[in-house]
Amino acid sequence: MRPLLLVALFGWISAPFAVAETSRQSKPNIVVIFADDLGYGDLSCYGATRIHTPNIDRLASDGMRFTDAHSPASLCSPSRYGLLTGHSPWRLHQRGNGYRLTPDRLTMAKFLQGHGYATAAIGKWHLGYSRDWNKLPITGPLEVGFDYHYGVPQNHNDSTRAFIENHDLVGRKPGEEYRIVKGRDFPEGLAEPRVEDQVDTTLTEKAVAFIRRSAGRPFFLYFTPCAPHTHVTPAAKFRGTSRAGLFGDHIQELDSHVGTILKTLDELNLGGNTLFIFTSDNGSTPKDFKGTQDTHLNLADNSGDIREKLKTAKEDAKKLGHVTNGPWRDGKGDAYEGGHRVPFIARWPGKIKPGTKSGYTLNLTDLFATSADVIGQELPHDAAEDSISLLPILLGQRMPQAREAVFIQGNGEDSAIAVCSGRWKLIVRSGEGQANEYELYDLEADPGETTDVSGNNPDVTRRLASALEKAEAAGRTR
Repeated sequence: MRPLLLVALFGWISAPFAVAETSRQSKPNIVVIFADDLGYGDLSCYGATRIHTPNIDRLASDGMRFTDAHSPASLCSPSRYGLLTGHSPWRLHQRGNGYRLTPDRLTMAKFLQGHGYATAAIGKWHLGYSRDWNKLPITGPLEVGFDYHYGVPQNHNDSTRAFIENHDLVGRKPGEEYRIVKGRDFPEGLAEPRVEDQVDTTLTEKAVAFIRRSAGRPFFLYFTPCAPHTHVTPAAKFRGTSRAGLFGDHIQELDSHVGTILKTLDELNLGGNTLFIFTSDNGSTPKDFKGTQDTHLNLADNSGDIREKLKTAKEDAKKLGHVTNGPWRDGKGDAYEGGHRVPFIARWPGKIKPGTKSGYTLNLTDLFATSADVIGQELPHDAAEDSISLLPILLGQRMPQAREAVFIQGNGEDSAIAVCSGRWKLIVRSGEGQANEYELYDLEADPGETTDVSGNNPDVTRRLASALEKAEAAGRTR
């Protein structure tokens, strides 16, 4: 955004944006809650009838709910990379979940930190640490812009069975090496393995503590709970509370933790000066994941036959009438809509009109540019290359220029890229030495992506394929 436009925009939105940099009100807090494998149809404000999410619904009634929001990828690690960097993960030509952040790539956290924000990454990280955890410090989030970190390396079913706080493991045995030993339930050198059904409770407590100690200055909280990722292990008090089995219970626990954070902001009179974003890293997995179901879980409470029920939690929810990804096809790991169309809700009292809905097509890479626009700062040219500010949409205005498409990394097993442009959706598949293959869907007529209409719409296919080629050649879409 050009300087003159910034001056005009921030001059009429609200007087605090025009005051000196030292003013507390000139810098709103930014809270991003990034759920793990939460599908488009998993919230009651997005149509779920077997699951009740009153706290997340409150965000929607107080703010703006988006119906065409997309994660940067349909997998966890690249999606998190995209949100924090504003750089599309498909540009790295990398498959799977092994994305890593390094200090040479500017992150949203580093940018905000440079403008006076306290920053925290609390929850699932999945963007890499230094490789030898017996050589301290363990480097990771603190090297890419976060002042505080308390997290889970990949997710709450990973083999590390540990939390990391700042630069070290939580509960390391003094004088012993930490080692993951094949065939053993818990690593050596770890006195306090994580308790699976208490992970999100612990993370929420850490998030609340960060908010309380940061209340006197602007802060950015990147809060990434593990629910409802496998293992589906809700805390005991939430078991049996939904009508979608254990999976629904896990989502209702997630909703409760969102409520705890909202309550904390209100208690500290911070809610009115906080841009609050709730979304998900990708779509849900419609089927139960079998890979870690034989793990010996470390649970605080065994009630509700949880050790057996978690093995069929997704299947049970479906039998009970819950549709995890709503009307969209497939789920996590796919280039189809169920893999990357996600819930996205923004609340900012006094700025975002309550109870509004937007069909604007966005990518979560857009959060970086949005945060810069919110605080009235220009982005460096060589950062956040695929991030476009959503602030005009949030404020009920027209975007200064039309967006041709958003580009999403699809399946983790191939090089599929989804090109989303309103009603049209192109999937481009390519292989080494092979010509591109195209699938085109008309999402207005066929939201389930059942019929490839590329042959009937060659002009649309060419236009969207050309948009991807142009974006790749330019190295940026901003």
